[in-house]
Order: sequence, then structure tokens, then C-alpha cells
Amino acid sequence: MILLADSGSTKTTWCVLDTDREPQLITTKGINPFFQTEQNIEQELARHLVPQLPTSRFDALYFYGAGCLPEKTDPVRQALQTLLTVTGPLDIHTDMLGAARGLCGREPGIVGILGTGSNSCFYNGTDIAANVSPLGFILGDEGSGAYLGKQLVGDLLKNQLTPGLKEAFLEEYQLTPAEIIDRVYRQPFPNRFLASLSPFIARHLDDPSLHQLVMNGFKAFIQRNVKQYDYTAHPVHFIGSIAFHYQTILEEAARATGIRLGQITQSPMEGLICYHSKKL
Repeated sequence: MILLADSGSTKTTWCVLDTDREPQLITTKGINPFFQTEQNIEQELARHLVPQLPTSRFDALYFYGAGCLPEKTDPVRQALQTLLTVTGPLDIHTDMLGAARGLCGREPGIVGILGTGSNSCFYNGTDIAANVSPLGFILGDEGSGAYLGKQLVGDLLKNQLTPGLKEAFLEEYQLTPAEIIDRVYRQPFPNRFLASLSPFIARHLDDPSLHQLVMNGFKAFIQRNVKQYDYTAHPVHFIGSIAFHYQTILEEAARATGIRLGQITQSPMEGLICYHSKKL
């Protein structure tokens, strides 16, 4: 029996793989060791993952997560080892490798993640061969939900968008400008807060200023990340909630920047199930 995890900053999707039954999917909050301690992670898993598992004993565990760089994996590993018994490999990788394996399998390609945050890589069919640092939502994360939310509130509060949008936004979310500043600069997980504002953009995409805001975010992602790989020789696959829900504008941005699109999907889990089922 194998346990898989695909974790972003907002949500983690778990899958129990067993030769005797259909895959079992479980959802918990996102796990990111850049923002959470081992104690935080253990508490989240103990409350919301362990009670839903059919067993606490697994032959292997493969965790793909945002922020899971080699030097940052210990909090995740220790929390998992405290709660679960894994008799075989307990591998922790970046969500980027999970996306690459989920979309490309064992074929080379370029992969972009557009979710709460953003990231990209060139995958050679086995490992990540090149990766442009995403730099997080303050310095980078172009095209992500947090990036689009940051652009949205910045433009709204500086009156740069279509008249009336500011009032509609503040009324819908029951926020004042002072509360927005507090959520971004003083409260935990400002990236999640900013990404949570993306649905407002999606509901008002017929507004030219918001359509252009999303288009500019996707073009920036492609120009500053994708075009540092050999994009003329390989398709570019996209994954994540932002890529999936803004697919039409992503396709426009791809045409405008001259890249060749591959798959666009919301989650890599289906591909990861296929990839790891061969190990059962």
C-alpha cells in the first residue's frame, strides 16, 4: 500500500494506492515547511489526515509539496514519521517534480505551475534538469493566484481599474482598505489571502481591465520563466487552479508569446497515480 501527497500552499490531496481497491482520495489543508513548523504540520495531519486513513502503516510514501526543497524537508518528514509507519521509502520532493511526473510521465517537457504560487521547470523524463527560482509572491510568482490578487488590490486601491470595481470588491468581501493592508502585512499566510481574491477576477473577466491584468500576469510568467528553457523544442504543460480556470486567457498568452501548449490540468494526482501504480 502506497500513500501519495500533492501539496500546495492552500490544499493537500492525498491518495491511498492499494492493489485490492480503488484509489482513495483525501483532502487536507496545504502543508508548506517555509511557513509551518513541524508542530503545526503534525497537528494538521493528526486532526484531518490520520482519522481518514484506512491504516497507519504503508509500504511507501511519496510526498510532493510546495516549499519542500531538500534543506526544508525535515519538518514534513518528522511529522509524517511521528504519525505513520512507513516500511519502505519515504520520499519528499518538491511540488514541481510532482507536477512534472504527473504531466509528463517519463517524457521530457516544460512544466509550469499556476496555483496559489507559481513555479516552472524543464523535466528530462526522470528529474528536473533546470528550474528558474519562483522567488515567492513578493519578488516573483508571476501569474499565480497570489500574484493576481496582489495586482488586483494594488490597482483597486490606487484607482487604476474600471470605475465601480473598487466599490463592488469592498462590498463583496466586506473589507476596508485598512483591513486589506493588515491581512497582507501583519497576518499569517498573506499569499493565501491574496490568492483567495482570484474568484472576483474570474467573475468579472468581461471587464477589459481585469482581462488585461490576467493576461499581463501570464505573459510575465512565460517571459520571465518559461522562455529560459528550450521552449521551441518542447511543449509547455500547465497545472494548477489558476491555469485551469483561466485556460482561455492562458491560451491567448501562449499564442501571443509563441510557446507551444501541452496539457492544462488542475491537479497532477491522476498522472501521479499512473506513475506510481507501476511500483505496486
